[in-house]
Amino acid sequence: MTIRALSLPPTDAEIDAWTAVLTAAQAVDLPQATPPARTEVAGRLCVTPARGRAALWAADGGAGVAALLLFTDEANAHTAFLDVLAVRPDARHRGLGRALWKQVRAELLAQGRTSVLTLVDLGGPGEAFARSLGFENVLPMAWYEQDVAQHVQAQAVAPVPVPVAPGYELRAWHGLVTDDWAQPLATAHGAMEDAPTGDIDEKIEAWTPQRLHAAHQLILDRGGEITTVAAVTGAGEVAAYTELVLPDPAGPRALQYDTVVAPAHRGHGLGRAVKLHMLDLARNRYPGLRLIATTVADENTAMRAVNERLGYRPARPAAYYQLSL
Repeated sequence: MTIRALSLPPTDAEIDAWTAVLTAAQAVDLPQATPPARTEVAGRLCVTPARGRAALWAADGGAGVAALLLFTDEANAHTAFLDVLAVRPDARHRGLGRALWKQVRAELLAQGRTSVLTLVDLGGPGEAFARSLGFENVLPMAWYEQDVAQHVQAQAVAPVPVPVAPGYELRAWHGLVTDDWAQPLATAHGAMEDAPTGDIDEKIEAWTPQRLHAAHQLILDRGGEITTVAAVTGAGEVAAYTELVLPDPAGPRALQYDTVVAPAHRGHGLGRAVKLHMLDLARNRYPGLRLIATTVADENTAMRAVNERLGYRPARPAAYYQLSL
């Protein structure tokens, strides 16, 4: 059993082999989920966030893969994120997963990291493996999904206008937010600081226009698309916003990123308004879009209620698991 570090960026053959591992593993572990698109896999492997450095490993024969993101910003130089550790189903129970983990752990220690975080779907082999390594659940959450076709049918039968409270208007940006709204939107991102984070070690960076544009540019550089919808005031504030990302613009699945309402503007239905407007824009721009998925922490009852009213339904439980080294 030979495990080797991949070149950065990986070759086309390495990307194809990586995609095949993820597709085979998901077909067994999460058969109800949409298979990973090569565009999305290639983007994540080839383009690393500005605040991180990637380390990639693959087992010979395409039996397993692992990806680690080592944060490079000073506030998080102590921690890292395990993005992928997957073994093809027909190669399991031979110690390959632990061999990959051995490489990951050695890199973490060599880089002086004291913790590592990963996102785990609960109830399956991923959770059992994480627990066997000593990882602990630090933030319970769940995946929620919305059937876009059902929304389209409902609007065709009984159209529901997007409600906007007096004193607010809706704006939308496809791609990068314009420079004149980057600072107000960055300020609104700061309201995420009161969102549940459990016992996660990673420290929240201050949002600036530069960080905002870098985060959105990363999505574009990876081959995806992003749309931001915001409720704004006449004074130039962003009172609420939501982000929709298509990792593969030609695919049937989108991810709902942050949805935030600034504390001073809560209680006016703005969270629901921006998400409804986003949904209307998405179904017109992406006729092949079938599903929107998002994660919400179990303790975030307000956002869970908003999503339920919009038609999101629980798909599967998940959690951030963390290991102290």
